[in-house]
Amino acid sequence: MNRPLSLRPLVAGAAVVLAAASLAGCVVAPAPYYGYGDVVAAAPPPPQAEVYGPPPAVGYVWIGGYWNWVGGRHVWVNGQWAAPRPGYRWAPYRWDQVPRGWRMRPGHWERY
Repeated sequence: MNRPLSLRPLVAGAAVVLAAASLAGCVVAPAPYYGYGDVVAAAPPPPQAEVYGPPPAVGYVWIGGYWNWVGGRHVWVNGQWAAPRPGYRWAPYRWDQVPRGWRMRPGHWERY
């Protein structure tokens, strides 16, 4: 005895194929920030001069700006005032020259 064919599995399969085909051209790009560890070929430009006013509160520490690596180029990030951390000092962002180029070391608070 022949059973009538159900179209449900065929439609479901076609939906999966169409979904996969529509996503085939999808590209997931990495975040534009390249943090510590990535080596870039271009040396950072000289630091920019920054003009800043008085601190917002007594004891605040000025954290100077730095060159970040964004989208394949150096981009200046402005400095800012930060609340002090007792027993710590601010170690600024810096670029270290390594065998294949330059690597950024993020600024951080370090113990005296």
